[in-house]
Amino acid sequence: MALIPKNISDTLAKILYPGTDKNIVAMEMVQEIRTAGRRVSFSLIFQREDDPAVATLTEACIDLLKREHGQDLEISIVPKSVARMSPPVMPGVKNIIAVASGKGGVGKSTMAVNLAVALAQQGASVGLVDADIFGPSIPKMFGEEDTRPYFEKIDGRDRIVPVEKYGVKFLSIGFFANKNDALIWRGPVASNALKQLMMEGNWGNLDYLLIDLPPGTSDIHLTLVQTVAVTGAVIVTTPQEVALADVVKGVSMFASKSINVPVLGIVENMSWFTPAELPNNRYYLFGKDGGKELADKLGIPLLGQIPLVMGIREGGDNGEPAAANEDTATGVAFAQLARMVVEQLEKRNLSIEPTEKVKVSRK
Repeated sequence: MALIPKNISDTLAKILYPGTDKNIVAMEMVQEIRTAGRRVSFSLIFQREDDPAVATLTEACIDLLKREHGQDLEISIVPKSVARMSPPVMPGVKNIIAVASGKGGVGKSTMAVNLAVALAQQGASVGLVDADIFGPSIPKMFGEEDTRPYFEKIDGRDRIVPVEKYGVKFLSIGFFANKNDALIWRGPVASNALKQLMMEGNWGNLDYLLIDLPPGTSDIHLTLVQTVAVTGAVIVTTPQEVALADVVKGVSMFASKSINVPVLGIVENMSWFTPAELPNNRYYLFGKDGGKELADKLGIPLLGQIPLVMGIREGGDNGEPAAANEDTATGVAFAQLARMVVEQLEKRNLSIEPTEKVKVSRK
């Protein structure tokens, strides 16, 4: 039987910390519970690194979980000490997903918006940050160009209330600038704007927060990984060779030792053109299966192939994302993309330690 995190926490609440009448769940020692089928992982938090109860409690958790949920349960427990844990910047956000591309013009923002909407359609709580500071397009894609978010005071701090539509909370620098003005900012100013959107937004509890990054690699990418622990990255490309060449650079950046953010997979956009009057025809305008072949070569998943159809473009222009209509072919494609991203996230979270923020070294 498949398990959910609540099954695990309910079971572990029966274990008392040695010498006390308090259980380890009530003491908030059990954190970061993840389940996938018959696999379970979680962190066990101790006040001290040399806590004498580490081995005893770890063994007790394994024994009780297997006794109550079956001996075939695969369990991974990571003991941590409070001293070595840095408080999360966005404590209510479970997964932060960077949506990136090697070059511009591949439909990265279109993919970010429709992926966010598709995840929300499937019942998840979703947020989206428009980190494409110099070309913010998300307000238009949601039909909210004239909206201006307001601030509210929470615990003595002014917080930005995200705009919400189609079940997605989103913020963009485009909300705070005239849509006809060019944003001419130096790197530090742009980076600070991104930090403000993420850290001062009143995001609440989210299953997924998507970050729509600028094309290529820049100060914004470094600011992101230095500010928050990014769970994984999704790379968007088209099948043509000139776009694929830049994908390798993007994958290399995230996978580098200094950044070490897992790449969840590649999305191939504009995979083929299908005319509305010939829905069964496919015309490979930019080449065939380039993204699929590159994903195979790099050993990372192909998350989806999205066709070039007028409905996606019209939805972006009209503020009605194609993913919102699940009854269309494009709606089905984005729903499948969302399921693939969730599947890869679950695999990543069970098999790899949580990502850490990139530490800034000053010499």
